[in-house]
Amino acid sequence: MLINMFNGFCMALADSVPGVSGGTIAFILGFYEKLLESINILTTRDKKNFSKAISFLIKLMIGWAFGMLCSVSFLTKMFEKNIYFMSSLFIGLTVASIFYIIRSEFSKIEKKNSYLLFSIFGILLVVCISALRGRFSNNGLVVMTNLSLFEYLYLFFTGVMAISAMVLPGISGSTLLLIFGVYVPIISGLNSIISGDFSTFGGLVVFIFGVLFGLVSSVRIIRRAFIKYRSKMIYFIVGLTTGSIYAIMLGPTTLQGKHDMIGMSNFSILGFIVGVGILIFIGMISRRNKGEKLEKGS
Repeated sequence: MLINMFNGFCMALADSVPGVSGGTIAFILGFYEKLLESINILTTRDKKNFSKAISFLIKLMIGWAFGMLCSVSFLTKMFEKNIYFMSSLFIGLTVASIFYIIRSEFSKIEKKNSYLLFSIFGILLVVCISALRGRFSNNGLVVMTNLSLFEYLYLFFTGVMAISAMVLPGISGSTLLLIFGVYVPIISGLNSIISGDFSTFGGLVVFIFGVLFGLVSSVRIIRRAFIKYRSKMIYFIVGLTTGSIYAIMLGPTTLQGKHDMIGMSNFSILGFIVGVGILIFIGMISRRNKGEKLEKGS
């Protein structure tokens, strides 16, 4: 039980920051396919395995909820004071996750030059969305109070897209929220609710409905794609993750006030190293858990 809760906690930390998706963390910690299968059982109402799946997901969600509460309060303050350090940390997480995915999947996938097109497509997809971000909403930033009908629909759409990214190893759901200009409003809105200010409640509810709709619709598609086209999916995921580095570099420009994108003058080497270190630590935990499972099975 504690392992599943810890896994959920780690997923929440990843889901709450741009760079690494919760799906990537699940992939690294070795329970990604079990997660997809459990969600699929829940949505298809498989009575035979329902109780086992719901037990696994509840334990995971307890850890996830605790991790999200901790990170939201912390991140709001860190973004206000140390935006470039945090963005550099996210870049470190992302770069390390690319190397981890390649290393863990290299011996399992087909090596075809034509598959590089899937990586290129993934990179271009994220870069193009990032470049067009400002046209999707009011100056690229949604104000969570006094929302218009279009902004409610926009929040629903971003919820669908974010959860799809969170489930898929590669681009982070938070990176997509950053691209669409709603990352800081969502984080600040959640922090306001925790503080007792419910002025952002309506927008958050619509966003959550989008998340639930996206979860049901995306899991089946992603699960089937992994089963049938695993090698192509890995190439695509590496492309998405690589492209998200550009999105994170643009991240500071989505905040209120004048902030330049990440460059050599404001890049934090310490933040980058901390990000890489966090991913290495998670990888060590993954290898330890796998070793314990092998010992129990022998």
